[in-house]
Amino acid sequence: MEPVAVSVASAITVREAALGDACDVATLLDVLGYPCTREEAGDRILHVRQDPRQHLLIAEIDGMACGLAALDVRFSITRGADLARINALVVSPHCAGQGIGRRLLREVEGIARRAGAVRVEVTASAAREGAHAFYQCCGFSDGSQHLIKRLGD
Repeated sequence: MEPVAVSVASAITVREAALGDACDVATLLDVLGYPCTREEAGDRILHVRQDPRQHLLIAEIDGMACGLAALDVRFSITRGADLARINALVVSPHCAGQGIGRRLLREVEGIARRAGAVRVEVTASAAREGAHAFYQCCGFSDGSQHLIKRLGD
């Protein structure tokens, strides 16, 4: 991706991903550390688009993809309400520092509110200190520790 600078003439737009975004989705997921092929990204886009409680958002500047956010809304038995969970949020390194991550978060929060979710959750690896600082700066607070067990390994 080419470096993109936000100017008075350009603005960040956010929209739902379409199948034609597969190459950009694959590139952005690779930046996040989850490489996939264009074909795999296309399959993932189709899967998300078939589920009204999942969303895959693309941020663009002048028609060029510069970030993405993926979220799902699900019922929490412990909360007795719907929660929104951010599964991925990434901004192209060439576009960092231009408000794209914040804009994606605003869109995520809007979707969550419209869906009736009572909170938004996100998990970021302990090694991603910049991500932790970003989320905290955007009003997120530390929550419970996230533990995983891989199946089939």
